[in-house]
Amino acid sequence: MTSLQDQLLQAGLVDKKKAKQVSREKRKQQKVAKKSTEIRIDETKLAVQQARTDKMARDRALNAQRDAAAQQKAIAAQIKQLVDNNRQSQGNGDIAYNFTFDKKVKTIYVTEALYEHLITGRLAIVAMEQRFDLVPRVIADKIAERNSDIVVKQAQTTNPDDKDDPYADFKIPDDLMW
Repeated sequence: MTSLQDQLLQAGLVDKKKAKQVSREKRKQQKVAKKSTEIRIDETKLAVQQARTDKMARDRALNAQRDAAAQQKAIAAQIKQLVDNNRQSQGNGDIAYNFTFDKKVKTIYVTEALYEHLITGRLAIVAMEQRFDLVPRVIADKIAERNSDIVVKQAQTTNPDDKDDPYADFKIPDDLMW
């Protein structure tokens, strides 16, 4: 079977020069078409690679969020364990101790010994699960390192033996209650 070009040459409708020129143009078009498919394949590969890197970035962000949530849970569990293991019993106290928490004045009733420990700073108040617990100052400092929002900030009391105290000459009456 002969091609259309050969048939046209035999019939004398087209000369050899024109036939060669047409075949060259046809080969050029085929080359251009082949390159354009290669370019489209390259563009597809680039799009797939870009989608893969975007997915990896989203996965990393999700993993970071999960890790942060797990770390917060672990910190909360550590704080709960510290409070549970070191909680001081408030007893059936009859002395009111006032302090501020969340811009509100709160009151707990403690015994006289606990009241003295709170005033001198040996005990601190920790707010956990809608209640206030008393813990030693060392434990409160450890809790504050993990979450400072739940430790009630106590006013720094000065040592009565402090030589730089401007009010050292003024004695506080024993019956004065704040």
